[in-house]
Amino acid sequence: MKTHTLNVSSRAQTGRSASRRLRKVDRIPAILYGKHTKPEKLAIEGPEFGRLVKAVAGRSVLIELKHADRPEGALSFLQEVQRDPITDRYLHVDLHEVKADEKFEIRVPVHVVGESFGVKNQSGVLDVATHLLRIRTLPKDLPSAIEIDVTPLKVGETIKVGELKAIPGVDFLDQKGQPVVACVEPVAEIVTEAPVAAEAVAADGTAAPVAAPGDAKAAVPGAAPAGDAKAPAAAAGDAKAAAPGAKPAAGAKAPAGAKPTAGAKPAAPPKK
Repeated sequence: MKTHTLNVSSRAQTGRSASRRLRKVDRIPAILYGKHTKPEKLAIEGPEFGRLVKAVAGRSVLIELKHADRPEGALSFLQEVQRDPITDRYLHVDLHEVKADEKFEIRVPVHVVGESFGVKNQSGVLDVATHLLRIRTLPKDLPSAIEIDVTPLKVGETIKVGELKAIPGVDFLDQKGQPVVACVEPVAEIVTEAPVAAEAVAADGTAAPVAAPGDAKAAVPGAAPAGDAKAPAAAAGDAKAAAPGAKPAAGAKAPAGAKPTAGAKPAAPPKK
């Protein structure tokens, strides 16, 4: 496979202040570590590293480090790249050193190729469940991505790790039953319908329509229609007259034939 190159230099100062000073001059603090070497603090030129990231384009590649202070280089891959979420500037780079004759573990991206039968003919939706696969391989056998052909995939079918096509020199380390790509049915659209007016059962067993919201008085059996709330009840000023034994209001005449209340004085005859 193709190997990319990157120029690096050693840095003696560490800490946040030293890292800030490096970034001000458009350099990126980095670290190189591996199974057989001690961690080494490095500095990388920002523009050169930006060009490398664009060339890699999310693939797994090997990077040959060219050290300014020593003739021998080191073979590595990008373990982690930290970026500022606001400015998108590179903050720190982790490089993992590997040996040309020794197998190593790495996560490789999944690359889907082809058009699924379920998507094309059954209105299915392609769902990539695993975006990175963990493998063990020699540097010379490292694939840049794991290509998966989804052309025969139908709705309801899933491609798992154990069903992937074998790659010479590559061992898959994830569980064989782990799903990688699936073709699923589209989510049904939820339609909200207006509620149907229910029917209330009256006391005599007949069905009566339920009143519309905001018309609670009309829903009560025997209630007066809206706007005539005083019809079934006595007026506020006639409350005393409605009570048994109560005196009539001033100026009000007693009903014809009504007996005077016990203890009440007869009305004075009108003066001539």
